[in-house]
Amino acid sequence: MSVRTENKSKNITKVVLVLVSVAVIIYLGELFGLNGLSVLESSLLAMTPLALASVGEVINQKAGLVNIGLEGILLISAVIGVAGAEFFGNGYLGLLTGLVVGGIIGFVFGLLSIYGKAEQVVTGIGVNIFALGFIPYMFMVIWGIPGVRILPTQLYVPSISTPIIHVHIVTILAIASALIAYYILDYTPLGLRIKAAGEKPGSLDVAGVRVDRIRLFTAVLGGALCGLGGAFMPIGWFGSVVKEISAGRGFIALACVVFSGLEPLLALVAALIFGLAGGFSTSIAITPGVKEIIPFYFVNMIPYIATLVVVTIAIGKKRFPKESGKPYKRE
Repeated sequence: MSVRTENKSKNITKVVLVLVSVAVIIYLGELFGLNGLSVLESSLLAMTPLALASVGEVINQKAGLVNIGLEGILLISAVIGVAGAEFFGNGYLGLLTGLVVGGIIGFVFGLLSIYGKAEQVVTGIGVNIFALGFIPYMFMVIWGIPGVRILPTQLYVPSISTPIIHVHIVTILAIASALIAYYILDYTPLGLRIKAAGEKPGSLDVAGVRVDRIRLFTAVLGGALCGLGGAFMPIGWFGSVVKEISAGRGFIALACVVFSGLEPLLALVAALIFGLAGGFSTSIAITPGVKEIIPFYFVNMIPYIATLVVVTIAIGKKRFPKESGKPYKRE
């Protein structure tokens, strides 16, 4: 058995074990008075922006770009997505607006990192800091209020009802994005070029493929997926937007990337783990008999505690591309 086949078998085994564990945890939650299906629905909603952002960043980092500005992209696309939904009078176009805005931010990040040779981590931090100042300003410019905007009911994009649970179309897209990314990266010439751009960009250049174009493509794609996740939060999940709506989810998405070792399916699994932590915190906070026992503020800490545990376990054990974070200089 080849190393590649062996690694795929291990990854599939991990995915199966996590899914089984999720089912067991939800069942145990029911024994303590939690509604298992409600926990699952909340978990899938919480998973969605994390999955989109982390899968996009996996593709980004496979090509050698490190964008830690996911928090800023989620925040900006959430606010502009709501503004777009109100401007067009359509929630789906609001989601599309968020996707486009994320792609534009990814494009700018790519230009600075690829052609400007900017330090990628610093550039990502710059995106996050810019978002912190830009969003309060946009709240005042667009709505004339400093803090919160309730989305008009007709613009909210609801989940789809199935015989078992309610599931959102963006959640389906998030899962599909991980599956498509897995297929592209492992089974197509484009995937080979993306991985070569991160591992051996010089060899890719010699083969006649423009490294800069591959990296710019992944920067835009990663930003667009993250942007869709950002717009989803107010339009398909919360029904409102506040200037702190991202609440650290961009950094949790980065934890998913670290956990996955740049494998899209494992990034999806990691997002599900963190989503489950968020789903449990939501269910505990509203379940009579349970919410009185467990302090509310401790419940809100659950997703972040899970992040620290996962990163502590995974950090240093994953291999990333050799040229990750390094600008390519053509000889």
